[in-house]
Amino acid sequence: MNPFTRYLSQWSTDDSFAAFVADWDRLERLVIGVYRAKLAVAAAEPEFAQVWPRLRRRYAHWAEPLRPHWQATRAAGAPTQTDPFDLLLAIAAPEAIPGDWRAMQHLPAAREAINRYLLEHSAESD
Repeated sequence: MNPFTRYLSQWSTDDSFAAFVADWDRLERLVIGVYRAKLAVAAAEPEFAQVWPRLRRRYAHWAEPLRPHWQATRAAGAPTQTDPFDLLLAIAAPEAIPGDWRAMQHLPAAREAINRYLLEHSAESD
């Protein structure tokens, strides 16, 4: 897990969001690994096939709560206009990852949205 996300997560008791974040972490690692050619496409396929459908189902629940958070981020140096989660979840197979610079530019916006959500909801429990 991203170190800052792990830090923010310590105040969250939302197991459903924690499960979503855990799967997002796995997808993020796969995308980065395949994009940077540190993980072969074929090696990424089994985990991708496991995590991708589950994330698609889970994101349906989290799309609206995360919307204001990703809309407050930047991607590719400009305000984020495209839902970064949808963008990454639109990748149908690991073969589509190499060369997808746009997806790589939106990964930080998704991570920031997760962190903003955790920060907002940890503040609510204070």
